Amino acid sequence: MNRYDVIVVGSGAAGMIAAIQAGRDGKKVLLLEKLSKLGSKLKATGGGRCNLTNTLNNEEFMAKFGRNGRFMQDALHLLDHNALIEFFNGIGVETHAPDGFRVFPVGHNSQTILTALEDELNRLHVDIKTSQKVTELLSEELHVSGVKTDTDIYHAPNVIIATGGLGYPTLGAEGDGYTLASSLGHKTTELFPAMMPLITKENWGTNCRADTLAKVELRVDIKKYKNLKAVGDLIFTKNGIRGPVVLDFAREITPILSKLGEVPIIANLTKGMNEDDILRHFKNEILKDPDANIEQNLLSILPSSVIRELCKLADVDPSMKFNKVEGKNRAELVKILASTPLTITGHEGFKMAMITRGGISLKEIDPRTMQSKLIKGLYFCGEVMDLDGPCGGYNLQWSFASGYLAGHLLD
Repeated sequence: MNRYDVIVVGSGAAGMIAAIQAGRDGKKVLLLEKLSKLGSKLKATGGGRCNLTNTLNNEEFMAKFGRNGRFMQDALHLLDHNALIEFFNGIGVETHAPDGFRVFPVGHNSQTILTALEDELNRLHVDIKTSQKVTELLSEELHVSGVKTDTDIYHAPNVIIATGGLGYPTLGAEGDGYTLASSLGHKTTELFPAMMPLITKENWGTNCRADTLAKVELRVDIKKYKNLKAVGDLIFTKNGIRGPVVLDFAREITPILSKLGEVPIIANLTKGMNEDDILRHFKNEILKDPDANIEQNLLSILPSSVIRELCKLADVDPSMKFNKVEGKNRAELVKILASTPLTITGHEGFKMAMITRGGISLKEIDPRTMQSKLIKGLYFCGEVMDLDGPCGGYNLQWSFASGYLAGHLLD
């Protein structure tokens, strides 16, 4: 009764598609989930909208993951964004890319995705058991032989670990996969929370919370890390910054923060304008309306709340005319407008992290199959591995692609 061809541990994006693929290959499949329902984190993805993938070609896609990106080559060859769209279309989910880049289910509802995956699992007669936490991997002579849960033992010559990372522990992420893998000799890299709001030393942003700033560029103001930057929408919070640009930037910041304690950054809040651009902007605004003050001059590029705070940093009265301000203060204002200094001092840890940076070492996993190089029959897929990307459908595409490849059980 408890013997299967394949056991999949974890029912996120990677786990469900792995179970589906194994089922389509005619395998007897068991899908184990420690929570009472499948796909809790998948349902919450993208605020419930579920950005499945994006339209980048495979080379550009892999480049976004940095030095480990090419590990995905075989998985993406098997299931790139076009194939993923076809997969979902085949199980009744229509998708679209309203901005030409990010791909969503039509209706932008993650429940659509979850329901379709569950229906396909049921159609394939995959045995689904919830409220089953795997506590031990069983093996014999360097070959996996099954799993032990809180209540039972299940046997199989193939086990796929799809347990995710540490982000959002309320949705079941507790790092189970790392513990299970290490019990059979696998190494896990250092783990950092990623994709989350950041806390700043400066508190002036609390007065700017009502406004979203578009096309903000953030970069690390440390010579060694000068190439680390991100561009996107930013929102000030009570104690720091959030928004898409911050989610991407946090991936780079958290490892540095753990070493240094705080990280100075530069924010360009003026849509990429440099100091010369800003001076020209003032000149043009003054020509149009000689009686306008600094705040009025800047309203076309920044909200009033931000203008007033940046003027305070430069010790400038925003109600004055730009040409009436003392030269050194004028220069300081232009500098701050082009390069606003901020200091990242912390974050709220894994409880607010959408993904985990780090994971099971890729050196110990065969990228052609997702099978362990140490234990035959043991496979990995999704976020549990040491590979993460930015916002925009990257991490879900990787989860689906790696799960799809793992589910093929190729030696």
